Amino acid sequence: QVQLVESGGGKVQAGDSLRLSCTMTGRTFSDYVMGWFRQAPGKERDFVTVISPDGGFTYYADSVKGRFTIARDNAKNTVYLQMNSLKPEDTAVYYCAAMYDGSWRNPEEYDYWGQGTQVTVSS
Repeated sequence: QVQLVESGGGKVQAGDSLRLSCTMTGRTFSDYVMGWFRQAPGKERDFVTVISPDGGFTYYADSVKGRFTIARDNAKNTVYLQMNSLKPEDTAVYYCAAMYDGSWRNPEEYDYWGQGTQVTVSS
C-alpha cells in the first residue's frame, strides 16, 4: 500500500517561513518524480514545483520562484518544500504527489497523492 504523508502546515504571518515534508512508503521513493501542488478554496489544483528522482532537476511556478525551494532526501524517502517570504495568496491546501513518468505539470499524470496540509498566511 502506497502512502504519502505530509506534515508542516500551519498558520503564519506574511513574510514568515514554513517547511512542508512528505514521506513516501510502499514504493521505491527514488524511482519517482515528486511534485507539490496547492489548491485554494473554490480554485483548481495548481502546480507549484517538481523535482526529478535524483534531485538534479527542479522547476517552479512563476508565482513561487525565488521564494520556495523543493528538495528531497532519498535515504529518508522524503521530499521537502521550504517556503519563505510567504504571502496571503499562498494560502491553500498543499499536496505532495508522486509520478513514475509523465507530464509533471499535469496533476492527472501523478500516480499517488498525499492527504494535503493546510497553509494559511495572514496579512
